[in-house]
Amino acid sequence: MEFLRHLVLLFHLVGFAVLFGAWVVEAVNGHRGIIRLMNWGLGIAGLAGIILAAPFGRDYELNPVKLGVKLGILIIIGALLGVGAGRQRKSGSVPPAIFWSIGALTLANAAIAVLWR
Repeated sequence: MEFLRHLVLLFHLVGFAVLFGAWVVEAVNGHRGIIRLMNWGLGIAGLAGIILAAPFGRDYELNPVKLGVKLGILIIIGALLGVGAGRQRKSGSVPPAIFWSIGALTLANAAIAVLWR
């Protein structure tokens, strides 16, 4: 059971890596747009995070406040991706505040996962 949990944790981390990596590529190349890969990363990270929060075979107590904060940030990132993609379709570009917020919140969510004990 512990192996399965670690496998799901790996997918969770890969999801955030895909989201953040796609964001960094867009930031570095100067396009600063929303790409489909960001949505895939968000979906993978979100689904794996929900599975990790499920009560299966662990010897410790989960922190519900930490999980709530991480889920809230994930929902905000999803909303920003949706709004940004809509604006990108309409005007051809994503507002800088939305684009930079996506990267900052993704990094913050990863930092909370690692640093909040």
